[in-house]
Amino acid sequence: MAEVQTFGHAQTNGHVKSTAYGENVANGVIKATKIATAPGAESKEDVQLVLKTFRLMVGDLCQQFNMGHPGSAMGMAALGVALWKYTMRYAPHTPNWFNRDRFVLSNGHACLFQYLNLYFSGYKSMTWEQLLSYHSERPDSLCPGHPEIEHDGVELTTGPLGQGIANAVGLAIATKHLAATYNKPGYDVVSNHTWCIIGDACLQEGVGCEAISYAGHLQLNNLTVLYDNNQISCDGSVDLTNTENINSKVRACGWEVIDVMDGVNDVEGIVAAMSKARDPNRTKPLFVNIRSIIGVGSAVAGQAQSHGAPLGVDNVATMKRAYGFDENEKFVVPEQVRKFYSDIPARGEQLVQEWHDLVAKYKQEYPELGEEFQGRVEGRLPSDWTKHIPSSFPAQDTPTRKSNNLVMKDILEQIKTFMVGTADLTPSVNLTYKDYEVFNPPTLKPTSGKVGSYAGRYIHYGIREHVMAAIANGLAAFNPQTIIPITSTFFMFYLYAAPAVRMGALQHLQVIHVATHDSIGAGEDGPTHQPVELAALYRAMPNMHYIRPADSEEVAGAWEAAVNYKTGPTMISVSRHALPQLGITKRSGVSKGAYVIKEEEKADVTLISVGAELHFAVKLAEDLAKADPPVKARVVSFPSFVLFKEQSKEYQRSVLRRHEGIPAVAIEPYVSLGWERFADAGLHMSSYGHSLPGKYIYNYFGFSIENMALKIRSFVSDFKSGVVGRGEYVELLQKPAGHS
Repeated sequence: MAEVQTFGHAQTNGHVKSTAYGENVANGVIKATKIATAPGAESKEDVQLVLKTFRLMVGDLCQQFNMGHPGSAMGMAALGVALWKYTMRYAPHTPNWFNRDRFVLSNGHACLFQYLNLYFSGYKSMTWEQLLSYHSERPDSLCPGHPEIEHDGVELTTGPLGQGIANAVGLAIATKHLAATYNKPGYDVVSNHTWCIIGDACLQEGVGCEAISYAGHLQLNNLTVLYDNNQISCDGSVDLTNTENINSKVRACGWEVIDVMDGVNDVEGIVAAMSKARDPNRTKPLFVNIRSIIGVGSAVAGQAQSHGAPLGVDNVATMKRAYGFDENEKFVVPEQVRKFYSDIPARGEQLVQEWHDLVAKYKQEYPELGEEFQGRVEGRLPSDWTKHIPSSFPAQDTPTRKSNNLVMKDILEQIKTFMVGTADLTPSVNLTYKDYEVFNPPTLKPTSGKVGSYAGRYIHYGIREHVMAAIANGLAAFNPQTIIPITSTFFMFYLYAAPAVRMGALQHLQVIHVATHDSIGAGEDGPTHQPVELAALYRAMPNMHYIRPADSEEVAGAWEAAVNYKTGPTMISVSRHALPQLGITKRSGVSKGAYVIKEEEKADVTLISVGAELHFAVKLAEDLAKADPPVKARVVSFPSFVLFKEQSKEYQRSVLRRHEGIPAVAIEPYVSLGWERFADAGLHMSSYGHSLPGKYIYNYFGFSIENMALKIRSFVSDFKSGVVGRGEYVELLQKPAGHS
């Protein structure tokens, strides 16, 4: 059978003729096939009325407040009917049913397509009033400008193009993994399919291309991408910027490709193509290339003008006349259209009940596994999970990246909730565990490396940092805490992943990102690998917990905080180079964001430091006490801005003691942005790094103990004499002469 097939039209002697609902192609012969529901009970006239109603609703909704994106939603009307009415397995009245099919609208600007389908199919929260709130001034609108995860029927927030298809790969991986872990013969307790609609732009975005490549490698036959191929982008036709053969590209990435030539009206052909998705013999993800017309039926059909602007009152009125509707009436939904969708809620509740019955029998047949599965469905971790964290650690100098393994190896081995991923840096990030199994198709036999299975919990993403983080968002969104994904790469390369990390924070998704090589101490790799500015970005992200631990004890506290933080991502920032194990740090202090590790009742200064440089502050306090005249220094470890800001004002004052007139000096070889809130002066970077071995680079930038002590003594003197006033944050280091 050819890999590229054409559904919806069969060619006979050069003439195109329509095929019937539910037909498929095997060995070149069209034959009937059973699909989710039996289309055909409705007449083609009913279907056409639904399509016309749908398009006019889009036109009226955009015209109501003179805002919105009508074109793609109108062009995809037939795709929506095929998917929501005839293909997807879901339950509008039980929107969070665990085994529902997942749907992601990657071209999120076409959000009206999704909102209308949610309304017509019977989601209770999508009321008529809510549907009409699109682009209104209502802050409680369930119809934002792009779909948002908080609303029933929306699996993930999609806005930046390409994120949605990457998220969909994560959802499909979750299904594959859970099915391989828990399904037994006759008990497919996890069997859902992931559907994702993309537009032309998602195939141009780098993260979308990464997602397509990786999904093909993984042979995710439970993933179907529906390509709304209208060949229009904001600037004009797609061939202005893109002339590649998409089918050949996707097929080369390991996908099966099907063409639907008339995506505007041929619901039957689209359903037939989608029916291929559940073929148990298929071993590849499915890509359905559906030709559509943006803004179909309007005066600007097929033009870029229909993408992001209302069609205009006269244009919508003309469409209504052409469709046989009253041009003076708005938001008209004929009774035949409501009846067309009326069976969906009951059908969904039947699917839910059948699944619950299956799970009940599964628990009887496999009681231990059934109890574990129920815990995963409910997102439960063992209450005593922290018992796997050692109570103490080796005393020798240890890179905090290796401390990760000391802390987590037993947890990762024992608790199936965690799926670890890395962007081709397994030796560097130290997150393997005993007998770890790779997530990979069992048929794949790599030339080098482990043979995996879909039950594996260690994901090799390859050099794909952006899609790694976006896929992790999909894993986390599959069901709350059923899977807690962990990603890992060099801190610098989280700049590549930042858009997806931000999307995870925006959606309150629990993903743990492990960033290694997090300081200039990484050394000889040079300024390209020394992330002097990135902490400021991640410290600024709402819902993000950025934690920079100083030694193994603080790494233990960082992991406890990360696993316990259920409503957003955490980034644990760790060192490449070995650090002293200070013996005075406390894992419990990490959860408070900052805490005192050396107190002085009558202090002259508070030294604040964090992560790989905390030991500098400890040594400085010792040396300053021996200076002439002596300077009495308190020392504060400050692993997390956001956790500290969550503490009471009384606690914050007790840690910093600035209200007592004691100045604070922050020590961190990053840019100073953010420290001015907590300190009066700082020893920071004012340039990018340099290519020098780690033991030399600190001295090069002025972070020798002798130089820092000199700068701090001078600052304390100036502060006491009034040369420097409170609120006048002082940068105590300058970049080396001649360094750009």
